[in-house]
Amino acid sequence: MEVTARFLGVFRSISGKSKLTIKFKDAILLTETMNRIVEELPELKRALICPELEDPRPNTLILVNGKEISVLNGLETILKDGDEVVFVPVLHSG
Repeated sequence: MEVTARFLGVFRSISGKSKLTIKFKDAILLTETMNRIVEELPELKRALICPELEDPRPNTLILVNGKEISVLNGLETILKDGDEVVFVPVLHSG
């Protein structure tokens, strides 16, 4: 099975890639997919995951097949063959 991860904005600049195709044996949780992404593209870890919280959500809008993960099962969303995950950076300012 394959899942496609797409990177927008600064995530694309940091990784040097607009997408990454990840192969798995079976359906997999979004959190496990993110672990594979940072294994394959370690330069993304600091940008993609908040170092204080070890959680991507404060810095990233995550869409699975066009739906924001909060309307799915959050980081526990199960990904299946052909799914697309899009990572959109979120900027915070005051």
